[in-house]
Amino acid sequence: MKNLGFLFIAFFMQICLNAQYKVGDVATDFKLKNTDGKFVSLKDYKDAKGFIVIFTCNHCPYAKAYEDRIIALDKKYKTAGYPVIAINPNDPTVQPEDGYEQMIVRAKEKRFTFPYLVDEGQKIYPQYGALKTPHVYLLQKENGKNIVKYIGAIDDNYEDPNDVSVKYVENAVDALLKGQKIATERSLAIGCTIKVKK
Repeated sequence: MKNLGFLFIAFFMQICLNAQYKVGDVATDFKLKNTDGKFVSLKDYKDAKGFIVIFTCNHCPYAKAYEDRIIALDKKYKTAGYPVIAINPNDPTVQPEDGYEQMIVRAKEKRFTFPYLVDEGQKIYPQYGALKTPHVYLLQKENGKNIVKYIGAIDDNYEDPNDVSVKYVENAVDALLKGQKIATERSLAIGCTIKVKK
């Protein structure tokens, strides 16, 4: 009986791993509600070269620690063609701080310069394979498709932005803008687990 349980867990984990995007995969577009009440899709951004899609939330201390850096990423790369698109994947019945009304308040408090979308029904984050908040998916437009170019963390030090050794996302976007190969295409996303209703 124990062996059957182990096999089931291993099978489930393999399904989860297979569901996660790999670098080179085509990313799913979406139509999600922003904190201004309007719906946002990647296809709305006609002039974008790609996107910095970040699964994040209100309550997680890791997500909070990165908020200013996420704003800085958007300010730096939006005009270069790579805007930030933030998505809250958490179920608000599990984590009430991540409810839609609370998202509106947070976006205003922090003066987010990017869309902050709600993954209502938690349909999008599993397609991407996001596991943490924050979890980044850098996409590049190629022949009308959004191709995954980098997956993982924003940088290598969530605690202190002044003590960062490797700026994964910045390095990746800079490489794409120069037409160069990204040195680190994957890193380990460090953060809170995504809150799912049981």
